[in-house]
Amino acid sequence: MSIIDLSHPIREGMPVYPGTRPPTVTVVSDYEPDLFRERLLSLCSHTGTHVDVPAHVFPGGKTLSDFPTEALVGRALVIDCRHLGADAPVTMTALSRYGDKVRAADYLLFCFGFDRHWGSPRYFEDYPCLDLEVIDFIAKGGYKGIGLDTVSLDPVGSLERHRRLFSQADILNVENLTHLELLGDDLFDFYCLPLPIEGGDGAPVRAVAILP
Repeated sequence: MSIIDLSHPIREGMPVYPGTRPPTVTVVSDYEPDLFRERLLSLCSHTGTHVDVPAHVFPGGKTLSDFPTEALVGRALVIDCRHLGADAPVTMTALSRYGDKVRAADYLLFCFGFDRHWGSPRYFEDYPCLDLEVIDFIAKGGYKGIGLDTVSLDPVGSLERHRRLFSQADILNVENLTHLELLGDDLFDFYCLPLPIEGGDGAPVRAVAILP
């Protein structure tokens, strides 16, 4: 069995969505004189590798508290989209290459290889996005969630795909994943565990893949 961490570490100075307040980490107690260390974390709910839920874009939408624990775990499949050029759409052709595995998955994770740009301005520019036919397919497919190794489901400054997806389905959207290229083309166990924020619109997650 192999366990692969799919999450970026949270730290000061890390990349954040343009306009988002960056996280801060402040030592409030230290070994001297307190005999222990404790730090104050200040971060937005969509910092780093994180999950979006419908309440992120819709008043009255489903919050983190509304999703059962079993929604956070499932069988996942990576859709390899690294061949796509800058700003190219992901169409149903990308999914069709995986046959029946697409329908057998609980989570579809889209690998663009964009995590290689983490920490540079390029990470926020001209990344591929799912076309609306793929969004509708996912929304109607009974999936627990989707994930991407990009900063957003939409281009920066847009929420069209978020709104289209969440208007049709109570589903999870995981952004800023990493290391998806290590997971092959078969189904595996996927754990996406956010902080249990009551009424949350989203939260940082520890996402891991477990391979046989």
